[in-house]
Amino acid sequence: MHNLFILGSPRKNGNSETMAQTVADGLFAKGNNTVEYIRLNHLSIKPCQGCGGCSESGHCIIDDHMTDLYEKTDAADRIFFVSPIYFYGLSAQIKTYIDRCQAKWSRKYLLGEKYREKDKRSGHLLSCAATSGDRLFDGSILVIKCLCDALNISYGEPLLIRNLEPRTALQNKPEKLSLCHDFGKKIATDQHQI
Repeated sequence: MHNLFILGSPRKNGNSETMAQTVADGLFAKGNNTVEYIRLNHLSIKPCQGCGGCSESGHCIIDDHMTDLYEKTDAADRIFFVSPIYFYGLSAQIKTYIDRCQAKWSRKYLLGEKYREKDKRSGHLLSCAATSGDRLFDGSILVIKCLCDALNISYGEPLLIRNLEPRTALQNKPEKLSLCHDFGKKIATDQHQI
């Protein structure tokens, strides 16, 4: 199974990236898995212009790094959308990627094209935050569910962790690291997640 991790944090080696790497370790522990990381902050991706250009072709008219990401997104068996929470929402980096997936929505809903069977692929939100509000992840979950629908993949179980401050807090929390590792193992062996 090919696992694509879309890293939405602007910070390298922070809590959300540590989550992703530890989940990947769990995937490797169970089965034949490959992993690819995409660090959005290092790419040049323009925001969606709302121009409607993708409505007729299913392809975005903007020529930037997102062009390669469309192919990588289609090719992945599992996609992990990794983001810290800022102001109760996803990072600007991952939200830009999501908005540019309007082309995928157009492909599916306006043109009737589907890349692969939905039940063979899954998308998972990996997210962490410094605070602990009851509804801290609600908006991000809804956005990722909508994205998964547009990408024609099943929305899979998320991993959400509160109270991680400072930026390297997760590295010093063995119980949370175990949670991340076990999550990766569970996803790798859960037949409903592929």
